[in-house]
Amino acid sequence: MPRTPVWKSIARALSGDIAEGRYAPGDKLPTEAELSSRFGVNRHTLRRAIADMAERGLVQSRRGSGVFVLAEPTEYPIGRRVRFHQNLTAAGRLPAKRILTLETRASDTREAKALGLPPGDLVHCYDGLSLADNVPVALFRSVFPAAPFPNLLRDLEETRSVTKALEMGGVRDYTRAHTRLTAKRATGPQAVQLNIHEGDPILRTVGVNVDPGGRAVEYGRTWFVGDRMTLVVDDR
Repeated sequence: MPRTPVWKSIARALSGDIAEGRYAPGDKLPTEAELSSRFGVNRHTLRRAIADMAERGLVQSRRGSGVFVLAEPTEYPIGRRVRFHQNLTAAGRLPAKRILTLETRASDTREAKALGLPPGDLVHCYDGLSLADNVPVALFRSVFPAAPFPNLLRDLEETRSVTKALEMGGVRDYTRAHTRLTAKRATGPQAVQLNIHEGDPILRTVGVNVDPGGRAVEYGRTWFVGDRMTLVVDDR
């Protein structure tokens, strides 16, 4: 029988490690030197194995950072009702949010226009990081009119859920009035938070949520990691 090429054996071994959970999505593989030592091969052979795994969508090499395990992109519906926790749970992922900043400040021109406020009116601003199975998948900024929701920042800190915080402020339901999607490249600060390389592709969504009476209650911008999330337009 023909002998299996060494690089294929290495690719199979590392793929098995990933399948068995030794390396989880988002994890960085050991360095080339460490893996070469483990398998007793030169770096050329190791790189052939890594290239094969990359072609199969198992890992991604990031210049200057290393080789990272990829997860299957999560389908994320963008429609009239966008609910992060519900969407991720329905996709079989464990959702979580990490608060980066919570503040009340004067609105800028774009925020005031989106929320139908006089320029400079106070708004609550929530900057955060969204995770799926503990892997960063998106950065977001949500801006809310301050006057109708005096306790919103406290409720957000307690619940980590926009839906629950708005409900505590009297908004039982809200829907997306419109959404814009734009392809971008990650800035340095975004790359650090999202554990990607500066310049990697990301998708930005911009949208406004309104209550049943049509009043704008949230102006949101989200930056999704391009290879971790698949945005699905859903008109329902």
